[in-house]
Amino acid sequence: MARIYAHKRGKSGSKRPFRSSSPSWVNYSKEEVAQLVVKLAKDGNPPAMIGTILRDSYGIPSVKLLTGKRVVEILEEAKLTKEVPQDLFDLLKKSVKLREHLNRNKGDLHSKRGLQQTEMKILRLVKYYKKKGKLPEGWKYSPETAKVIVSGGR
Repeated sequence: MARIYAHKRGKSGSKRPFRSSSPSWVNYSKEEVAQLVVKLAKDGNPPAMIGTILRDSYGIPSVKLLTGKRVVEILEEAKLTKEVPQDLFDLLKKSVKLREHLNRNKGDLHSKRGLQQTEMKILRLVKYYKKKGKLPEGWKYSPETAKVIVSGGR
């Protein structure tokens, strides 16, 4: 995929091999994997980290192949999702840190540009999540709301 702001080609990387069923060497059932996902979420791990932990520590290559559902879908069924999706939360955290940096370093024009780009990404993502119903229609981004959400922790 091409970059948004740099006119270069995208990153190349390895791709997962095509599989339609779970590998034979995985010793976990659907229920056990779902319980592990819920347990790791209750420990405070975000969905992306849950997938990484399951891959590295438990030898589960793909939650979706085993359970037929993504990690986020399992968390939604267990009612463990947060009000703000994880990718949006990470961008909000980045914008709060950039604002704090710019308050200390007023002449940093590179960071000012980075803040503008981050806020545009936030606005595009908010528009998408409103359309998909993940965020309420009245939800608006502002630096104050971002600071409250990030300081509230997750």
